[in-house]
Amino acid sequence: MSNLEKDPAEGVCGGEGAESQVLELLEAREVLLGRTTKVRRLLPNKNRRMVGAWCFVDHYGPDDLSARVDSYDGPGERGMLVPPHPHTSLQTVSWLFEGEIEHRDSVGSHAMVRPGELNIMTAGNGIAHSEVSLPDGPPRLHGAQLWVALPDSDRTAVAPHFNTYADLPVLDLDGARATVMIGTVAGVTSPAPAYTPLVGADFQLAAGRSLTLPLTLAFEYAVLVVAGSLVAGDLTAGFGEMLYLGTGRDSIFLTSADGARFLLLGGEPFEEELVMWWNFIGRTHEEIVAARNDWMASIDAGGTDRFPAVPGYDGDPLPAPPLPGTRLKPRPRSR
Repeated sequence: MSNLEKDPAEGVCGGEGAESQVLELLEAREVLLGRTTKVRRLLPNKNRRMVGAWCFVDHYGPDDLSARVDSYDGPGERGMLVPPHPHTSLQTVSWLFEGEIEHRDSVGSHAMVRPGELNIMTAGNGIAHSEVSLPDGPPRLHGAQLWVALPDSDRTAVAPHFNTYADLPVLDLDGARATVMIGTVAGVTSPAPAYTPLVGADFQLAAGRSLTLPLTLAFEYAVLVVAGSLVAGDLTAGFGEMLYLGTGRDSIFLTSADGARFLLLGGEPFEEELVMWWNFIGRTHEEIVAARNDWMASIDAGGTDRFPAVPGYDGDPLPAPPLPGTRLKPRPRSR
């Protein structure tokens, strides 16, 4: 998913360290994508910029898509309608609870994102992709879009690529069941690629049950509640809220009176300092400027070596917003 904010701020993340055995409730910031679609942005957060290498978390839906539009009239008109847009130095992790999204990218991938199936796109030095909920698709859409920062050793060395996993490992614990998206939980390991020690899992905890969730001492963790409510210590996280757990735990005790579904996100604290702006991650402001210029040149040229065109997408790419402190003339839009 693209960050479609019209005036995104440039932010510095990573290298900030992690607190040990804390419990902190992180509230989402509501972001409007287009005219009708809203997402709840949990990361970056004013209190926590990252959790391990997880640097961006948007939670969206459940949205009713029954009143669809027949033609594209701007991002987020109804459902997900995000035209080709770029990424650098990160992985996108697409995870659905309900619905279906069509993915296309500039390395030629074409895949349907479906509930319980992981789609992970590694940008390397540059990739572009589109995400669209099709008119004949399911009537509801609910999911999470997450980004993982790539370490400096891999962020330009690894070639852009796309992976999809339809048969992920499942973990059964007393009162709970989890799909392991990435990394390892309680000895169960996902085949998805990770470039730093990382974990992501989708848990469902039955109503009235509790769970002692095994953790890795060196990892920092957070849980994002996407249904019901979840209690940890003296804090309760409801729908669309995130609990930050810090590091230094080998387990945590969780309960839910009404039943809960939540994403467990964690990893070793990311020690490198990085710069994030719009859909780009770099290490300096100058890298961000260069990536933006390269993307706009790709739009003008119909694709470049760094950002090739997305084959099969019928429409225009998404122009980058002006950098902070700049003013650009509106770009004419071809039909």
